Amino acid sequence: MGLVMHVINHTAQCRSILLSNPDREDLAAEVMLTLLQDDFAALRRFQGKSSLATYLAVIARRVVVRQLLQNRTATPLGKVAENALASQSEVESRLTNREEVEQLLHRLDDSEARVMRLFHLEGKSYQEISRTTGMPTGSIGPMLSRVRTRLRLQAK
Repeated sequence: MGLVMHVINHTAQCRSILLSNPDREDLAAEVMLTLLQDDFAALRRFQGKSSLATYLAVIARRVVVRQLLQNRTATPLGKVAENALASQSEVESRLTNREEVEQLLHRLDDSEARVMRLFHLEGKSYQEISRTTGMPTGSIGPMLSRVRTRLRLQAK
């Protein structure tokens, strides 16, 4: 469960999403339901090509990203301020973070910005990014890492 909670917290943090404890618990429950679904089908598909922890982390991340994207699309951006649970400072913080991200993306060339946008803002997997951009799947991770490093250095 510690691994699942770590994945939930890390995934939300990477997307600049603040989660309440009930939200975390709901996401953890979704991960567990996915693992239990169809008589443990996800666990039976484990082939041992990685550690079990890595396999479970990947499943948890996919479930969390899917749920966060569903929740985000369920509430249009223009309606966020009207949400009774969202305080004004939360809304301002999200908009500021989004503006900062957009400014950082403008520093990149088009292909780097597109990959960063697809991965970090739209939650696409490496395979989905590969299909969209035509880049080899194995090149996406290293590109993301290089771009993040370069952006961190520029921010200092």
